[in-house]
Amino acid sequence: MSYKISPLPLSIDLETRAVLKKVAAARSALAELKGSVAGIPNETILINTPSLQEAKDSSAIENIVTTQDELYQFDTFAGKFKNLAAKEVHTYASALRSGFEIVKEAGFVSNNHILQIQATIEANNAGFRRMPGTCSGRFGGIQDYRNTLS
Repeated sequence: MSYKISPLPLSIDLETRAVLKKVAAARSALAELKGSVAGIPNETILINTPSLQEAKDSSAIENIVTTQDELYQFDTFAGKFKNLAAKEVHTYASALRSGFEIVKEAGFVSNNHILQIQATIEANNAGFRRMPGTCSGRFGGIQDYRNTLS
């Protein structure tokens, strides 16, 4: 069975009393957070640690596993890391911070912004794939992911 996205606008009413109450509470919490952040001399501290943790957890999904100790035992200026997994996690975290700064400055994400973030991760300017599917020698061929949701 395939999933079909409903056309917009949706036929159901999303502006229910319960949803609007949650929206008001969320807006209040965001305003409070924004006020708190304004008092922090370097707000990037709020994104650096969680981005490193997110990058570590995301990398683990790809079987790139590192420990907390290995993650924090590095010399940023010399580019020396405890192991390759820690280096890759730091690269992902750097790309996440780069994306954060891009959205903060531009207010949106464009294809060019995505390419900038990709260049941070891959350390090159390969750009978007030109061919459908992914070639992986590990699995011996081309996997076409276009129809995997059906």
